[in-house]
Amino acid sequence: MRQTEASANEGHWQQWRDWAEQNGVGVPEEAAFQEARARVWEASEFAALTCARDPQTLAALLADGDLERSLDAAAFKAQLGAALAEVEDEPGLQGALRRFRRRQMLRILFRDLAGWAGLDETLADLSALADCCIQESLRLLETWTRAELGTPHDGHARPQSLLVLGMGKLGARELNLSSDIDLIFAFPSAGPVVGGRRELSAEQFFSRLCQRLVQALNVKTADGFVFRVDTRLRPFGDAGPLAMSFDAMEGYYHAQAREWERYAMTKARVVAGEPEAAAELMAMLRPFVYRRYLDFGAIASLRNLKTLIDRELKRKGMADNIKLGPGGIREIEFIGQSFQLIRGGREPDLQIRPIQPVLALLEQKGLLDAETVAELTAAYRFLRNTENRLQGWRDEQTHSLPAAPAARERLARSMGYPDWPAFAQDLERHRERVQRHFDQVFADPDEQNGATHALAALWERDPDADEAAERLREAGFADPEQAAQRLVAFRETASRKGLSSRGETRLALVMPRLLEEVAASGAPDLTLERVLKVLEAVLGRTAYLDLLAEHPDALHQLVRLSAKSPWFGERTARQPLLLDELLDPRRLFEPLHRADLEQELEQLLSGVDAADLEQRMERLRLFAQGNRLRVAAADVTGAIPLMVVSDYLTEIAEVATAGSLSLTWHDLVARHGAPPGASEAAPGFIVVGYGKVGGIELGYNSDLDLVFLYDEAQAGRATEGARPVASEQFYVRLGQRLIHVMTTPTYSGVLYEVDMRLRPDGNKGMIARSLASFADYQAESAWTWEHQALVRARVIAGDAALAERFAAVRAQTLRQARDPEQLRADVRSMREKMRASLDKTRAGWFDLKQGAGGIADIEFMVQYAVLRWACEHPELTIWTDNIRLLETLIRVGRLPEAVGADLTAAYKALRALYHRNALQDTPGLVPDDQLGPERERVAAIWGELMGA
Repeated sequence: MRQTEASANEGHWQQWRDWAEQNGVGVPEEAAFQEARARVWEASEFAALTCARDPQTLAALLADGDLERSLDAAAFKAQLGAALAEVEDEPGLQGALRRFRRRQMLRILFRDLAGWAGLDETLADLSALADCCIQESLRLLETWTRAELGTPHDGHARPQSLLVLGMGKLGARELNLSSDIDLIFAFPSAGPVVGGRRELSAEQFFSRLCQRLVQALNVKTADGFVFRVDTRLRPFGDAGPLAMSFDAMEGYYHAQAREWERYAMTKARVVAGEPEAAAELMAMLRPFVYRRYLDFGAIASLRNLKTLIDRELKRKGMADNIKLGPGGIREIEFIGQSFQLIRGGREPDLQIRPIQPVLALLEQKGLLDAETVAELTAAYRFLRNTENRLQGWRDEQTHSLPAAPAARERLARSMGYPDWPAFAQDLERHRERVQRHFDQVFADPDEQNGATHALAALWERDPDADEAAERLREAGFADPEQAAQRLVAFRETASRKGLSSRGETRLALVMPRLLEEVAASGAPDLTLERVLKVLEAVLGRTAYLDLLAEHPDALHQLVRLSAKSPWFGERTARQPLLLDELLDPRRLFEPLHRADLEQELEQLLSGVDAADLEQRMERLRLFAQGNRLRVAAADVTGAIPLMVVSDYLTEIAEVATAGSLSLTWHDLVARHGAPPGASEAAPGFIVVGYGKVGGIELGYNSDLDLVFLYDEAQAGRATEGARPVASEQFYVRLGQRLIHVMTTPTYSGVLYEVDMRLRPDGNKGMIARSLASFADYQAESAWTWEHQALVRARVIAGDAALAERFAAVRAQTLRQARDPEQLRADVRSMREKMRASLDKTRAGWFDLKQGAGGIADIEFMVQYAVLRWACEHPELTIWTDNIRLLETLIRVGRLPEAVGADLTAAYKALRALYHRNALQDTPGLVPDDQLGPERERVAAIWGELMGA
């Protein structure tokens, strides 16, 4: 049979040669062309018949050189535009489109089968061909329909046009050789048709236009067809209107759409329509497709969808379907799209359509390993090439491997194999790899990790109180009766909240595993109480139950960290979005440094409209909270040294403050314009951090002591905008808005509490003042305690040049010569006042910060020493943190080495205990028998240095 097909196709070639000879058309005789032509004619009856029946097409391609080059979208549009230049009606349009399509399909198919074009070019060319045919047809048909029916207007009396959404492979620009095109039609808003002979609505107009467009592309004439058009992906399917307004579409997708429609929308692209309206439509659809949280429900939905597909294929006996069958193209797409649906809302760079770049991005992000991506990409390319060879034979839409031996041999040869067994071996290898990776990604945790622990029955069948207590006692609970009561109370809470059937199913999956993890935690009583609070907080939000159900490792980390500290459970209960951080242990226990923090924040904010201030504030809070949780996780598990905890926490605060300032700057400049010469990079404004953030000693629950300063050179000038204000007023408003951005509660709480009382004149002072007036204040009016505070002050955000000037002012202030006795008396007096009002030391308990021999005593001694000797040792003004200041005091000989070492060791020990207390959500009090020697030594040094 293969010989018969080959002979027939060679006969078609001879027909073309005879025609060419009769019409004086040159026949390329180069060996390379002849070999390529033979490969094409063997692999495609469509190509052979097309040239035999319409010989001018190949002749034109040879004459103008198009057969030997790739074309871009502009070239397609120019060629089709020329072909349509004289078209005046729909029959003419249909004929011109089909002739154009025939020419381009022959060109694309020839280049593909000859090996002159790679897969990526073939898919791009086919997609560009479809785009061009849709766009040019719509251009003419919309003009003709308006001439007949009038012009559709929106609700504001403005003309409006149709938008065409390309779905599936067209949307992703991955169209194959004989594919349907899936289209959805939309228009901006309901309104009347103006200027027509009879009254029509915009929907009626656009429905008629859509019918004409579909007919122009889809109907089969003597010239064939352009593209088979499928409109069943539209809202309500065949039962829905052909075209819908944006509002109607939004209502459907956010209230009635099914989960598979989200999957389909990952590839949606506006292929025709006005750019502004297209951007509006995609912005409207994006929240439906990409959720702002990590959406692990998508895995279960896609798993279910694949099960339905498999069942249907099995029923129809279609195991050899390379698109939908086991290890087929659809499984590769499902893998990529599952990650897109889960993470695309939080990571906007995943909101792309073509599957190969998606896979590459997943490797870059560490979500799939390099070997997996390489195997999936190779399989995808192999399967898509196979799909094109199957469809290129007769220009028919098929995805099934042939059964006839001759057809199998032909397919193998077209793929570059000597025979079917060699091809089938590689095909099976690719499909097995795809199936394996698909099974790993979509493995059902219920099947893989079904709880077999004895505690599973506590949730699965709700035993009586005695049996429950006995099982809990055997599992190691110290107070099994109380633990049993907690479980009963939690079950009642879950019942009261009225979970959906899906929520009940997911909770039933989570609870047995949770109980098993809690029992193994080492502190089951406390841990159970803590993790049940988290589950209570997420009961009504199935997405988080999905996360814990689909990722047992995340559940394990929640239990593990809650066992070590109530801090995790309390914060996760308040902000369940923090559960997302438990997914990747590499990230969870490796906090980020500044450059990576900046990159992460930029990525988080990039997916939010610049005008959406509330959502950008929300993203800032998620950024800070998530990164603080990572630091705490690494801290309590010993993954990072304790003394770098504050370094990490301080960098998070700095990046969050800088991000807040950027957001605030843009918001205010949009209203008033910027001060002359100022820009985001050099705003003429700085944020000075005092206290713990200035001293790089931030804790988990610390607020930020801030002071805002601006460049006095801007005084007396106005901003350069439509609504100008004085520059001084601009900077005051900038400070006020910055406080608002950081402290106003959003869904996720506040970013940081901000304390402005350290600014000149305290609460009575201006929110922002010029650096020159700040310098004057420090030189002439500031109290000693304000100079003490300045020891720990540094710029944490804003203008780099102004920051250098601030550093000079600070250094000059701290290096003033002072009366040692008066200084000692001032510092000692301030310390006594502070201890009298703040020290919470009481019988049996010691205040780590304010108690005698505590943290504040060491800080005050360091501040005294800097102010006392900086005039002689300028290097004492370089650092703002106590550890390096102590090192400097030792180096310059102002503290004996043993004294400095004792203070350093005591400070580290006190800070370590303070951090631990913070993670236990307890105040800074410890039993008074802890750190006794260290406290006594600090108190003794205080007496020696401060004289009391």
